Amino acid sequence: MNYIRFFETVGIKDVGLVGGKNASLGEMYQNLSPLGVNVPNGFSTTKDAYNLLLSQNKLDERIEALIGGLDVEDVTQLQRCGKAVRELILNETLPLELETALSEAYTQLSGTYGEEETDVAVRSSATAEDLPDASFAGQQESYLNIRGTQCLLLHVKRCFASLFTDRAISYRHSRGFDHRTVSLCVGVQKMVRSDQASSGVIFTLDTQSGNQNVITVTSVFGLGENIVGGRVNPDEFYLFKPTLRQDKTAIIKRQLGSKEMKMIYDEKLKTLNISTTEKERARFSLSDDDVMILGRYALAIEEHYGMPMDIEWAKDARDGNLYIVQARPETVHSKHLNSINAKIIEKYQIKEDTSKRTRLLTGQSIGEKIGVGVVRVIRDLSEASKFNAGEVLVADITDPDWEPLMKKAGAVVTNKGGRTCHAAIVAREIGVSTIVGTTNATELLKDGMEVTVCCAEGEAGYVYEGRIDYELETIDLADLQEPKTKLFMNVGNPEKAFSLATIPNQGVGLARMEFIINNHIKAHPMALYDMHQGKWVKGKEEIELLMQGFEDPKSFFINKLSAGIGMIAAAFYPNPVIVRTSDFKSNEYKHMLGGEAYEKDEENPMIGFRGASRYYSDAYKEAFKWECEALKKVRDEMGLTNVKLMIPFVRTPDEGRKVISIMNEMGLVQGENGLEIYAMCEIPSNVIFAEEFLKVFDGYSIGSNDLTQLTLGVDRDSTLVAHIFDERNEAVKRLIKMAIDACKKEGKYIGICGQAPSDYPEITEFLVENGIDSISLNPDSVLKMRQVVVELEKRL
Repeated sequence: MNYIRFFETVGIKDVGLVGGKNASLGEMYQNLSPLGVNVPNGFSTTKDAYNLLLSQNKLDERIEALIGGLDVEDVTQLQRCGKAVRELILNETLPLELETALSEAYTQLSGTYGEEETDVAVRSSATAEDLPDASFAGQQESYLNIRGTQCLLLHVKRCFASLFTDRAISYRHSRGFDHRTVSLCVGVQKMVRSDQASSGVIFTLDTQSGNQNVITVTSVFGLGENIVGGRVNPDEFYLFKPTLRQDKTAIIKRQLGSKEMKMIYDEKLKTLNISTTEKERARFSLSDDDVMILGRYALAIEEHYGMPMDIEWAKDARDGNLYIVQARPETVHSKHLNSINAKIIEKYQIKEDTSKRTRLLTGQSIGEKIGVGVVRVIRDLSEASKFNAGEVLVADITDPDWEPLMKKAGAVVTNKGGRTCHAAIVAREIGVSTIVGTTNATELLKDGMEVTVCCAEGEAGYVYEGRIDYELETIDLADLQEPKTKLFMNVGNPEKAFSLATIPNQGVGLARMEFIINNHIKAHPMALYDMHQGKWVKGKEEIELLMQGFEDPKSFFINKLSAGIGMIAAAFYPNPVIVRTSDFKSNEYKHMLGGEAYEKDEENPMIGFRGASRYYSDAYKEAFKWECEALKKVRDEMGLTNVKLMIPFVRTPDEGRKVISIMNEMGLVQGENGLEIYAMCEIPSNVIFAEEFLKVFDGYSIGSNDLTQLTLGVDRDSTLVAHIFDERNEAVKRLIKMAIDACKKEGKYIGICGQAPSDYPEITEFLVENGIDSISLNPDSVLKMRQVVVELEKRL
């Protein structure tokens, strides 16, 4: 029988999936060179090898005697049984034929590198592993930096024994796999020396929303065990597939992780963890060029297998090359693609204003659900018997050994971990609300506390004090009809963009740039500009902390802003995304880091130094140029030409021309590469003098909030006259109709992005009756108003 298969002997057409019914590990660790992908040399055992071991001394019957009748839900019994089975296998001698085959293969592999005993990674892969609907992520063991024949034989046996880890037994039971039908292959790969470089994980989709236009890359310094084990908060990058295929700079997001430690080799070439240096924590562990290479590798692998993939990679410090060390099907979102539930969307939503609640912790959300319950801190699996079903599991990390507890939990919160670690994969499969990387959950949360674990607010997950009511909305896309009037969405938070994009829509009518500046940059743009010129600014030390990972203030501002805009544009691609340039008022800018030196007190900031007036003023013009550079980067370098631009609060046509002139100077020219530049129609002069404004701009988007305020002479922030503020006032409606008519006459775009249509169905009806091109709504109003518009269009 054939007990060994070298990876390079597997032809590209003979490939099976790891976990395919008859696949061996060698059928996944094939030579991917025809795809332009580097993989380490190596070999694997076959199913025949494992079956040979089982047949020796009736090992299979002895295993069955131990595991038969096991109550998997009894954690203590599970631990006792699993240990007994593993010891049974470890105490068995490998069959002579298998030992000989492994020794000869190892000698041959070592000779390839001119070495007597080369260093290898020994990886396990069960034949029930990595099915399209079950990942078995981390259920079996793998071992790094193994050297020498006897050491190799020992670790091959350990891999076989790991088929019966407690977590693997529990996982198989919960998914209906009979352990008697499961086999295991062991892969032996030439070690990739990432201990002095970096390693990580790739998913060929957005792990939160399932959006398949995205590639998610995570990275840490050193060997990859820390990232897959959830021990380190990694760097994270997003690439956009459609523009990656066009050879554009497709990185739409860079997020610096804390990377507190890295796994290296000690003097005896054994693995150990050491703390990273301050410089390492303050910089990215992967260059943009390497991110792009990994993105192309991921595209090639996904296209070859025809499904979303979960991939592990490592960079070798010796030759500088990037290697793919493992690839398997993504199992959470993929199973819904062709299922009967593919057209069903579930949206969890908190039913009250969380700003009035105490937010205890923040971390990375896994999934989009909400869980409530009583806290139970478990510091070690030896305490597993204390955990009760429905409690909120709080731990330092949760590697796959914790799966039996995770599936009983009402929610999970950890100190460490990233979005692509094995525990996060298992949490998504189980469907439990999970937040990782909070850093101090085990210190702040105490046994018996009631908390709400919310993953429904974007990429950031929040733990709130007490129980908060929430609701689950189920949306059946099959029953939805498409209206003729375009229904856009107002989106400010890039972290929620991919989730919001799953709601049926036709684009984004208002993406607020100031939200990105305020929440992701946090420093006054002119403070950053002056720092870039070498000047001292107040708050410099705090700003420099924010800038970690970036070369200078300018690259920090432009990359952060372009990433935020790019995330929104990518999420809704190819639908249009209308980005409004910054519309801070002086009192809002003043509260940003360094802001006091650049903002004067104004009696009424709402009609003061804001919008277009800032852009050509010496007090802000240089910062506006940076805004333009970020927008140009999104459209030209990232290739997201679905981005359209909008200028707020343009008081006169001459102001508009001044702003357009600066934009042209910065390379943003109307008509080039399909660029359109609109103005907010929010001042009565925009309506009265529309004919002249529309000579400057490509259309209007009505801002009903400011238009109502300035038409009725009402300060919308004043409680004394709040009862007068009403977008349904006849004077306001007449101005809206005049604006629509003016744009129709000139053949220009006309939409609305104010609050009124989200609040009042009668305003939506009025807009549709008057032929508006698009209505941009708050996300929670889109589906409700969609039906209103469809019914109205039928009547009309």
